[in-house]
Formats: sequence, structure tokens, C-alpha cells
Amino acid sequence: MSDVLLTIRDLKIEGRSDEEWMPIINGIDLTLHKGEVLGLIGESGAGKSTVGLAAMGYTRDGVRISGGSVEFDGVDLVNAPLMKKRALLGKRIAYVAQSAAASFNPAHKIIDQHTEGPVRHGVMSEGESARDAMDLYERLRLPNPEEIGFRYPHQVSGGQLQRAMTAMAMSCRPDLIIFDEPTTALDVTTQIEVLAAIRDIVDQFGTAAIYITHDLAVVAQMADRIKVLLKGDEVEEAPTREMLDHPQEEYTRSLWAVRSFKRPAKPVPAGDATPVLSVQNVDASYGVTQVLFDVSFDIHQGRTVAVVGESGSGKSTTARCITGLLPPTSGVIQLDGEDLPLDYRKRSKDQLRQVQMIYQMADTALNPQKTIGEIIGRPVEFYMGLRGKARRDRVAELLNEIEMPPEQYIDRLPSELSGGQKQRVGIARALAAEPKFIICDEVTSALDQLVAEGILKLLARLQDDLKLSYMFITHDLATVRAIADEVVVMKDGEVVEQGPKADMFKPPHHPYTDLLLSSVPEMDPDWLTNLLEARGRENIGDAAVGRMDD
Repeated sequence: MSDVLLTIRDLKIEGRSDEEWMPIINGIDLTLHKGEVLGLIGESGAGKSTVGLAAMGYTRDGVRISGGSVEFDGVDLVNAPLMKKRALLGKRIAYVAQSAAASFNPAHKIIDQHTEGPVRHGVMSEGESARDAMDLYERLRLPNPEEIGFRYPHQVSGGQLQRAMTAMAMSCRPDLIIFDEPTTALDVTTQIEVLAAIRDIVDQFGTAAIYITHDLAVVAQMADRIKVLLKGDEVEEAPTREMLDHPQEEYTRSLWAVRSFKRPAKPVPAGDATPVLSVQNVDASYGVTQVLFDVSFDIHQGRTVAVVGESGSGKSTTARCITGLLPPTSGVIQLDGEDLPLDYRKRSKDQLRQVQMIYQMADTALNPQKTIGEIIGRPVEFYMGLRGKARRDRVAELLNEIEMPPEQYIDRLPSELSGGQKQRVGIARALAAEPKFIICDEVTSALDQLVAEGILKLLARLQDDLKLSYMFITHDLATVRAIADEVVVMKDGEVVEQGPKADMFKPPHHPYTDLLLSSVPEMDPDWLTNLLEARGRENIGDAAVGRMDD
């Protein structure tokens, strides 16, 4: 018997645009064997997720399979009746989405959502599925596996929720799982645990997988073979080691060479210089639980301070304190040497204007029902008082600033933009207030490496042109090397180390900084295996999982 599980031949997919059907995928071939992991890589818009969904016989609204075949274990998924496909999806074919937070139903407990599939497919009873869920949670190294499923999605961290989604995908023991960027938004230590857990559980159950990612170092740890896509076309395919060592095509070599952008750190400011923003001895709590402990750092004009640390370290909580969304229980936050009211509702409009934020997930940060002009125009009107033609002209100026021609984009909806373009709109919205200080919260973590490099270059240019100061929250140490002037390392709500970038990347380090630095994946297929062996599974599990997450 053949061990081929999935065969895709001459796949063509089109998307509707202005009543016309435009090509998205241009004749892709793919063969996947039982128990094999295929990595799909390429920049944003390459067609990775579209191919991954087509492997389930599925397309998004406004998209159709216009040619070719998709055959799963002898079943023609393009022409199969809907009921036959429904019998396969969730049971023999499963999907793990990029954003677990957006994929779970917030109104139901995690374990209730887990058990729904096995019960509906007749694989297990509800009680059996619940017990199996706890076993899978333990295999995936989730803390308190017998209790965590009884929480709601918002009560666990992003890394924990991503593993819970992987457990849910495994609940019926499928033959094939589509992993669509499952670790993109995770910090480096949590990412290691998720990658190790995914790899282990795929090996244990002999599950085949398509692993979609833009992170070449990650795909090197997960895939047996790699296929490279560009604008709906296949560029090349080869076994992982061969692809990493000897890519044949120029485009593939360009992917290997990304992150060449590294901005020299600016000189350390004079000791008597007044910071644009100063955080002094800040404590903060959620209810009765204290989450920040004596946090202090300064950010001067025109400089970038990167705040790094894993989930639960307090990075985003510190940002919430600075914006006034979470008033600190003690401490002082100053803007240009003057105390800011700790609650945003007590700040003046000008104080609100001076501190802006760019969010991690542009998909959920932009109102899908508003045009780009309306999204950017709202802060223009609120802070600057501009209306009508003056408002539209200012929006056009801001679109030019972010290198998006206004005549092409001002009247589009967010759904008509790529991920990188949406993030640029988020930047323009922050700039619309003409602030002094911007918090960049993981603004490149959901973007492919080529697009992320473009965003970093844009932010650097805007900083120079407008004398902006940035607090750059990130778990990506390559981004820190590229753009930061200073680094603040946080752990469990405390600052454990801080200083100029050059000093932070030279030993000796705080042990926790060492952990972060050693957790950055490398373009070596043996890197994850060697790291886990060197640290020991229990030690790395304690380091990366056993903390309370954001």
C-alpha cells in the first residue's frame, strides 16, 4: 500500500476582486506522506495559508478552487459532497490557527470546546474526551493539566492557549494537521516548548503535518521537507537540510539573507538630560495580585528602548501603566519631566496625544467596517480638530509618510490589505496624533521576515524625521539587535537587567538574559534537539512554562 496521504496536483485558486476572479495560486503540486512534515514558507501573500486550507478542501469566502485536484487518502476533496468533507474535518484532518485567542469561543471553557469534536464525530464520550484532554495537556506540558481546561480562553496565556488548540486538534487523533504559523506571536522560551510539544506529539501519533511559517529557523526544526512559495507560484522544494545548505533559486537565497538591517545604537544621552518618558518605581496589580514590582527605566528623545522578556514578564502590563489603562498602585510616570496622572481618564487631551500605541495584531486593531481614511482620520479630527477636506488632506499626508499612496489606499477597507499594509496603517494612526512617544507592542511578530524588515526600516526613518521616542516591546532578539539603543529585560514583573544594547549582548549576563539569548532558534535542523538535550526537558519546562503568563 502507498504511504501517500495527500496529493495536490496543478492546484489553481482564484479570489474575487471587483466582480472579477483574479489568480491567487497558479498550479501548485504537493505530495505528503503519512507521518511526514512539510514546511511551507514564503513572504506575506505567497499563498501559504491558502494552500494549507485547500489541503482540507476549504477556501475562505470570496475564494474558489478553479482547477486541479486535492486528494486525501483516496477522497477527492474538491468535488466531495459537503457531508463527506464534514465527516473528515476535525476527525481525520485538523487545523491549528495562528491566533488561538481569536479562534476559541470566549464564552465557553476550553475543555468544553475540546470535547465537542470527539463527541460529534463519535470518537469518544464526553467524559472520555475530557480525560483524554487532560492527558494531552500533560503531554503538551501545560501547567495544572487537570485544571487548566476548566478556565476560559482569556484566563490563560497565548502560549498556553496555542498548546490547548494543538491538543484540541489532536483530540480525534487525525492523520493530518495543518499548522498555520502556530508560534508566530510567542516569546522565544514559550516557542521552544510549543515547538517541542508539537514535534513530540506528531512523532508519537505518526501524524502528518503541513507546517506554515515565515520563520526559517523554526521550519528547520520542524519539517522533513520545505516548499518555497512566491505570489502563488512554487519556487523550489527539497529536503530540509539540502534546502538550508544549498538553496537553488535567488528568491530562496534572499529569504535566507533577511534581517540584514541593523541600525547603529545612538550615543548614550548626557546624565542631566530630561527623559521624554520616565517610569519610576512602579508597582501594579490585577485585583489583589501584584504583577509589577519597582519597575524603573527612562526613554530619551529620539531613542528606542526595547523591553524584552517572556510571556508574563510584565512588558505589556508596563505599557498599560504608561498609557493609563492600568493605574499603578505606586510609583511615578513622567512625560518631559512632569508627572502624568496615573489614570488616563484624568489626563488632558494633550497628554493623551503625546503617548500613542501601535498594536501587535493589526487584524484585530483596525475596525473592519471603516475605510483606511476613516481609521486614520478619527485621531486627526479628535486631536487636531481637522474636518472635511483638511482632514482628508492630512490623512493623505500620513499615508505618504508610511509609503502607501493615498489614491490607492484611502478608500479601501482593512480586508483589502496585506498584513504588512495593515501594520503600516496602525503606524499612521499613531502618527496622526503627532506624539512624542510611541509604544510598539510586538509590531513585527505576526509579519514575515521581509515585511518585518520593511516595517523596522520605516519606523527607524520616522524616528529620525520626527524625533520620536519608542518603547519597543518584543520577544524577537533579532529585532532588538536591529533597532534598539537600550534594552530592558523583565522577568516576573521585575527589571532584572538593563543597559545599552552593546552591553546587553556581551557576557556576563543575568542568568535569565542568558536563557533568552540561548532560546533564539538557529538555521540548524539539530538546534532544538541539541538545546533540549543540553538543558534537560524538565529544566526547560520549568523555565518556559511554569510561570503565570500575560
